[in-house]
Amino acid sequence: MNASKASYDGIVSRYLNRRFSRPIARLVAKTPVTPNQVSVVSFLIALASMGLFLGGYNLWAGLAAQFSSIVDGVDGDVARLKDMATRFGGFFDAVLDRYSDVAIIGGLTYWTVEYEVGVSLGVAVGVGLMAIVGALMVSYTRARAEASLGGAFQGVAGFLGARDARLLLVMIGALLGQGLATLLVLAVLTNATVLLRLANARSRSQEPADIKGEVQ
Repeated sequence: MNASKASYDGIVSRYLNRRFSRPIARLVAKTPVTPNQVSVVSFLIALASMGLFLGGYNLWAGLAAQFSSIVDGVDGDVARLKDMATRFGGFFDAVLDRYSDVAIIGGLTYWTVEYEVGVSLGVAVGVGLMAIVGALMVSYTRARAEASLGGAFQGVAGFLGARDARLLLVMIGALLGQGLATLLVLAVLTNATVLLRLANARSRSQEPADIKGEVQ
């Protein structure tokens, strides 16, 4: 796991999730479990959240989504405590996070279509897809900022639409049984974040793009 991950903590992680993830990390650090294995556990919990959404258990699905977010903060602390931080660990964790995002939001979309009364199939799927695309683009814009602009976004552009906040919103929306409203908030929040970051990136640098550095 990349030891610098904590520097990307959003507000939810910093003031809520870390209260749980750090004690867990101290316990895990005393075992043979590796940071990458913790990343896999977080991913499996995300898959469990999707499965619970598919089965109609929105309350448990929402709690599982938030628990996945908490466990996602454990691997970095374990890596630091056990001096096992690697570049691959950070890359591996980021890839699993993207799959987890798709699984959780996709599961919520399915639950919205199947179990929320009075919701149009086309509207739910459309908003769900926008939420998924927005979530992926929030991650992509951060990665591109690090590669092309010399550093991650700061201030509102850095934490708005962050993954920890998105998963907390999923939990709240699932507990309230408001799938479509949650998807709509996620879609607006994430895509607005991308637009904000585009404006921020434009103001930070007007240099020509390095075509060879483009990430596919």
